Amino acid sequence: MEVRDDFRHKGLRIKLVQHLRSKGITDEAVLKAIGTVPRHLFMESSFIKFAYADKAFPIGAGQTISQPYTVAFQTQLLEVERFKKILEVGTGSGYQTAVLLELGGIVYTVERQRELFLKTQAFLPQLGYKAYFFFGDGYEGLAAYAPFDRILVTAAADKIPQNLVLQLKPGGRMVVPIGNDKLQTMTLIEKTAEKDIRITEHGTFSFVPMLPGRVS
Repeated sequence: MEVRDDFRHKGLRIKLVQHLRSKGITDEAVLKAIGTVPRHLFMESSFIKFAYADKAFPIGAGQTISQPYTVAFQTQLLEVERFKKILEVGTGSGYQTAVLLELGGIVYTVERQRELFLKTQAFLPQLGYKAYFFFGDGYEGLAAYAPFDRILVTAAADKIPQNLVLQLKPGGRMVVPIGNDKLQTMTLIEKTAEKDIRITEHGTFSFVPMLPGRVS
């Protein structure tokens, strides 16, 4: 894995941020975070030279590192605030985790693939990113640490995960792609009261499926 982050990489991130802005990302804090996190360090070596292309790439264990636009869109929709508790379902490469941390969130992240869990748990602290890592079933969430101000699901669920809604604090926001195994609708769930939610839809995306259980 490449461990350098030089002026060339920073220049590529500036271009990526300009591209994201042209596609409608307006949250300057999100753009700054994307412009700060060294995405190439989260990539498999064979894809590093494409790290700042606006595309998703494989990371192993049948998973992908999401397209930067998708990361920016989800994060903008989530409305991250400093020192708010965030549950991330699907740690993956840790890139989205790092973006949430750059925004000042307190991140609890769950990964069902042991290979990715161990890799990211060891790697993120090397870059100075401190999250709470858990090897577990994302559908179960982290009830022991609930409620959360924000919940971000980075895989496609076939319906709204009610167990996660229960772990969302009143006034909180959850962003989750909902749909079949090919296309999903980015869905925002706002918990307006303890038992009331408001659901809005925000465009079509494509994610790997959200699966139950753990893979050792």
